[in-house]
Amino acid sequence: MASYPVYPHPQDHVLGAHPSGAVPHPRWWERKGVRATALATLLAVSGAVILALVREQTGTEGFLVGLGLAVLPVPLLISAFRWLDRVQPGPWRNLIFSFAWGACAAALIAIVANSFATRWIETATADPSSADTLGATVIAPVVEESAKAAAVLLVFLFRRRDFTGIVDGVVIAGVTATGFAFTENILYLGNAFGTDQLAGTGPGLTSVTAATFFVRVVMSPFAHPLFTVLTGIGFGIAAAMAPGRGRLRRMLLPLAGLLAAMGMHAFWNGSSSFGEYGFFAVYAAFMVPVFGVLTWLAVYVRQRELRTIRQELPAYVAAGWLAPPDPFALGSLKARRLARDFATHYGGRAAATAVAEYEDHATSLALLRHRGRKGRAGADYVVRERELLEALWARRHYARPALAYGSQIATPMWLPPVYAVPLAQGPAYTYDNNPYRY
Repeated sequence: MASYPVYPHPQDHVLGAHPSGAVPHPRWWERKGVRATALATLLAVSGAVILALVREQTGTEGFLVGLGLAVLPVPLLISAFRWLDRVQPGPWRNLIFSFAWGACAAALIAIVANSFATRWIETATADPSSADTLGATVIAPVVEESAKAAAVLLVFLFRRRDFTGIVDGVVIAGVTATGFAFTENILYLGNAFGTDQLAGTGPGLTSVTAATFFVRVVMSPFAHPLFTVLTGIGFGIAAAMAPGRGRLRRMLLPLAGLLAAMGMHAFWNGSSSFGEYGFFAVYAAFMVPVFGVLTWLAVYVRQRELRTIRQELPAYVAAGWLAPPDPFALGSLKARRLARDFATHYGGRAAATAVAEYEDHATSLALLRHRGRKGRAGADYVVRERELLEALWARRHYARPALAYGSQIATPMWLPPVYAVPLAQGPAYTYDNNPYRY
């Protein structure tokens, strides 16, 4: 029978705790509610301003056409990044913030700074064509990648618990860039529609709108995410490093990723000046291979996380916190999905939610233990481990039968046909009856 292991109280390990046990009140600007309100206000104001600017440039009809076409790749890109984050999915609030920052704040910074810099260069050189070239190949990559990197930096600094490695960096950076590309596509497609209206061109395949849609939405919807993902990888490697060690490297890695993103962005923007087929040559010989390599890297890192789960969790099985099938089931995406389906079928939405939370907490626990063994855990390691173990223990009644089922179906030789979960309350149950009917 599994017993609740004795564990030290987390307050015993809190560094710098007040001697009287009282928790000091944060100053008003340090309160989460104040920060969240300020950030939401900033994004709302940025969104309203960028909406007005884009509508002014494209006109109402052009704005609506651009909006309708620009939104098409967004669900596919968000789903792709969410799929990549399946092992340890980050909270939706981080993704919503990242997308909103890219679509509103970063887009506003870019449109204002790019316009100002291009006009300044044009005035200083009296050469409009040279100003446009410098603006596209030098100014735009620096401004836009810096603006998008700000979202990654904010999550890295203020949501540090949710930002632990390369996958987190890739997802946050990619979703931010998706939001930025969404707003930028509205502008480009809306302007293209306006050009067609002035020229009297119909909505056929030869229109400027169709050509713009093909290049930006069909051929290269991943362009902006691909650039900014390099910044996210830099932050992700820095997040995985041991706290207090290699501080200079932890600062230089995100900067190196940002510089790589700027360089790749500049190369892409300058491809149109490489001759008639320069754009297609750069696309085929550079963009597609880099996209393939980064996709392979992200999937490899995800598979490595699954192996880490299978390697680290058996220690908690021996201590009585987890059931024997848990490490295998939690280290298999197929078994995890089967467990959630099982919980939904027999226990409804509440059971499915509990199983999903169990999987998330167990993944965090395994990765935390792995960082601890490598000397890369923070000062709150013991407190965080305690929190995760208690969260798992509270959900074990829903999760254990579901994960046992998932592991058995995913690999039939893993368990005997009938598996009894050794819990303190209730009789042993099999898969023939509803395991959540106590």
